[in-house]
Amino acid sequence: MPPTRSSATPPATPSPTPSGPPPRARAVLPVTCASVLLVMVMVAAINLAIPDLAASGLHPSASELLWIVDAYVIVFAGLLIPAGAVGDRFGRKGALLAGLALFTLGATVSAVAPGVPVLLAGRAITGAGAALVMPATLSILIHATAPARRPQAIATWTLATGIGGLLGNAIGGPVLEYLPWRGLFAVLAPVGAVLFVLTAVALPKVPRTHASLDPVGSVLLVTGFLAVLFGIIEGPDLGWTSARVLGGFALGLALLAAFVGHGLRAAEPLLDPRLFLRPGLRAGVLGILVAFVGLFALFYVNAQYLQYAQGFSVLRTGFAILPLGVGMIAGTRTSVRLVGRYGARTVSTGGMLLIALGLFLMSLVDTGTPYPLYLVYVTALSAGFGLVGPAMSTSVIAALPPERAGLGSGLNGAAREFGSALGVAVFGSVLAARFDAELPDAAGPAHSIGLALGAADRLGPDVHDRTVTAFTDAMSTGFRVVALIVLVATALVWLWSRGATGPRGKADGTAGAMPGGTSVGKSAGTPATPSAGTSGQNSGGASAPSADPDAAAPRASAPR
Repeated sequence: MPPTRSSATPPATPSPTPSGPPPRARAVLPVTCASVLLVMVMVAAINLAIPDLAASGLHPSASELLWIVDAYVIVFAGLLIPAGAVGDRFGRKGALLAGLALFTLGATVSAVAPGVPVLLAGRAITGAGAALVMPATLSILIHATAPARRPQAIATWTLATGIGGLLGNAIGGPVLEYLPWRGLFAVLAPVGAVLFVLTAVALPKVPRTHASLDPVGSVLLVTGFLAVLFGIIEGPDLGWTSARVLGGFALGLALLAAFVGHGLRAAEPLLDPRLFLRPGLRAGVLGILVAFVGLFALFYVNAQYLQYAQGFSVLRTGFAILPLGVGMIAGTRTSVRLVGRYGARTVSTGGMLLIALGLFLMSLVDTGTPYPLYLVYVTALSAGFGLVGPAMSTSVIAALPPERAGLGSGLNGAAREFGSALGVAVFGSVLAARFDAELPDAAGPAHSIGLALGAADRLGPDVHDRTVTAFTDAMSTGFRVVALIVLVATALVWLWSRGATGPRGKADGTAGAMPGGTSVGKSAGTPATPSAGTSGQNSGGASAPSADPDAAAPRASAPR
């Protein structure tokens, strides 16, 4: 008879299992999201400093002011995809640490800049750091999060990219109320240093994957975009038909054409242009880009309008736009449900129409517009933005096979930052040109809006009122131009999205191959290999070629 357990002997109990992720893993989400918030705060907070910069001892011209605002975003956007490839190849944690170090260095240089050239250099260094931070945070977050928790973690990260702009206003307002414009950079630099330490201590190392750095393609993309923006920003000052402006446009288009040609010929391109033969991908990237054009057009002029036309203090200005977050969050939460019911095409085009409506309504504001009505207008715009973001991301991801989820992340990020830079450049150029044409002769030349209003103050209330009216009229023109751009893009998104996704936003099953059976990432007849243009880890995301981010990449090496 087999022995029986004594009643006095307690039964064996299993080893306790943790109810949640280990303490080190719990730090991943807050540290990565805080890093994303930091780089996005810098995008928006500088707009609050425009009046102070305009009146500062640096004496920037209108075009120099635009370059100060845009230098960070231009470098950020241009380097985002190459920076993702650097992180894939040399280690995501190392890339994040390098990015935070560069961000801190650039903010410090900006805080002590004695002139415009040094300030521009500081802004560019900060932008290079931000480009390394953004894709590395998403990649680390995906690899360190359990599959069951991954969707919510990614949603939180995505929301941080949008909320960062609003937080920039909330932080910038109090800082600039009590400190000069240099204080904005002096406050953010230590935050970057603290996050550097937290990243080094708390974040895990992630396996590397093979990724092509494609230096030729990277240089062509960044310089081409920079040349086009030079034409947009300098057009009002130099004249749209001047040799330098036309030369900038011609050089930019030639460099971007060379980038496309290089991508078609290269064995491992940074970004294979054939990807954009997929209408769903084109629609998604264009929708995200144009949504950020509209949002950052608002961010660029908002502080100037509230301070110059409404007479708000910089502190009140910083908090006055925060309710915009209500529309953004509500739109984002609604978008997820609506995409599941009606598909990405319907939701994204509806959101873009709402952005265009918000921009048109903003073109109606003037010195007599009540603040509650202003809030209605900006909430309409922000709700549209909230609808577009998840819907367009769905379109991009649905257009690519699962193993290229990282490329989708990189394209999403690049479209966001390119849109931010274009929104500031286009709106700022229209604003400057129109304001100069409307400015009363007594106020003198419009070297900057702030200087013109300062001069008008000294010339009496009549000249001041006419100058403010010239500013609000110019602002209205800028909003209408951007609204028209959004409407044209909405029509293209609607056409390109037709048949690209199913009724519930799912891929139509053709995402894995190009028309005619050609594999993306290589020319016809050549077997595809993982590259920066085709790998799943470019700019963050799941490891290639497996759709499961936890699976080991075939060419992965030691974690970094």
